[in-house]
Amino acid sequence: MPMFPLPATEYLPHLRALTKDFAEEVRAGRLEAVVPSCGEWTRAELVAHLGNVYRWAAKIVRTGDRERTPVPVSGDPARWYEECAAELLEALAGADPDEPCWHFAGSAKTKAFWFRRQVCETAVHLIDAHAARDAVVRLDPLVAADGVDEVLGSFLPRAARFGPAPSLPVPITLRASDFDQSWTLVPGEPPALGDAHAAATVEAPAQDLLMVLWNRSRLDEAGLRITGDAEVARAFLAAKLTP
Repeated sequence: MPMFPLPATEYLPHLRALTKDFAEEVRAGRLEAVVPSCGEWTRAELVAHLGNVYRWAAKIVRTGDRERTPVPVSGDPARWYEECAAELLEALAGADPDEPCWHFAGSAKTKAFWFRRQVCETAVHLIDAHAARDAVVRLDPLVAADGVDEVLGSFLPRAARFGPAPSLPVPITLRASDFDQSWTLVPGEPPALGDAHAAATVEAPAQDLLMVLWNRSRLDEAGLRITGDAEVARAFLAAKLTP
């Protein structure tokens, strides 16, 4: 069973592959198409968002400056996106993951955070971009499982920022059916990862778990297999755990 997060530099090949796939997807569909999982955004707005996230993260890694200064898409959107991705990859490849660096989560404040965060950001938005043209993409199960781990370890502690705090009166376990990984959550304010006998187990492919946690899939459409106290498990998963 892998230990998440991965060593920071192990994220770079995944990020290179995901950004390449995203650029190809930008070229494959209409930019004016609405992205159903991102409110009223179009694919063009999704491209602008992701490219500017890359520029912001690259600036933080290089200089420590966390001020957001979005720039508009110019020229060919796919090419503009590729330039943003190249800037991010260059910044990460040249960074020492152990150097101190600001980020918004509660883990150690080092540059290592941004390697993982940008893989997870790109993976979710790659799925979003495909959904805008009614297409489906399947992530590497390792990437999807790592994304689940990131939500539960980095976003769940901040969940009160995104909506009503999730309720969890008894422990539950999430299990990836296509990857050797499970996560047990224990009651708390907010709930947290821990060790306990679970009152319910939710099992599904890692990507399906990830899409539920990122509010991309409805519970009744996600293909979850729930054993034990399904009501408790569904109530927790219905909460808004991510932005």
